[in-house]
Amino acid sequence: MITILSPAKKLDKKTDRAIGQTTTPAFLDDSRELIGELRKLSPEEISRLMNVSRQIAELNYERFARWEPPFHQDNATPAVFLFNGQAYQGLQAETLSDDDLFFAQDHLRILSGLYGLLRPLDLIQPYRLEMGTKMRNPGGKDLYEFWGGKLTRAINEALSQHDSRVLMNLASNEYSKAIRPQVLDADIITPVFKEKKGNQYKTVAVYAKTARGLMTRYIIENRIEDPQAIKGFDEQGYLYSPEMSDEKQWVFAR
Repeated sequence: MITILSPAKKLDKKTDRAIGQTTTPAFLDDSRELIGELRKLSPEEISRLMNVSRQIAELNYERFARWEPPFHQDNATPAVFLFNGQAYQGLQAETLSDDDLFFAQDHLRILSGLYGLLRPLDLIQPYRLEMGTKMRNPGGKDLYEFWGGKLTRAINEALSQHDSRVLMNLASNEYSKAIRPQVLDADIITPVFKEKKGNQYKTVAVYAKTARGLMTRYIIENRIEDPQAIKGFDEQGYLYSPEMSDEKQWVFAR
């Protein structure tokens, strides 16, 4: 079983912890190609392309200019320690043990507009490039066309080393769309997190993002490889609801 997670816009090196077994992103040549395209853009063009403020555009203009492999622990950070959005606040990777991180390395993948598919301990340099960005590139009109079936084939290869051929989808819709079900040699299960509001259960984005991180941590700490074991997830009051679930969407409500 492989779990997929989205990256985060918010970046913050949360720890200076030394990890001996860092790795290099698998699609670094593709990343270099995208950086080449991004370096052609002015801050104003980046602002329009990404729909961000001038300040954020200038920051990323500088990031793209500085981006340079080879990556090492003096100029890059393991992905799981750099991303710091809601899901990663739920995951709290900096408090995981080394053994937890090594399990995550084999069982967790982070989708990325720039890096494609990351393992937790892959070293990366800061960037901003959302998967949904409509950026023309040598592969087509957007990043979905650029990455094509590469990411799905890479997940298939990773799953070939696992007994359970299941993709646990804890990524957002924007990122999970980069995986092609028709190419994937696995079942996809998508956990959904809902809050009770009056007499109804609704998904609240900020809580759902945190819950994705909490569930990722639960999978890691409990060394879960059988997807059925995820139904035991009960962090922060969430409980599995068989009544609201089906084969492809498992609902956890509170």
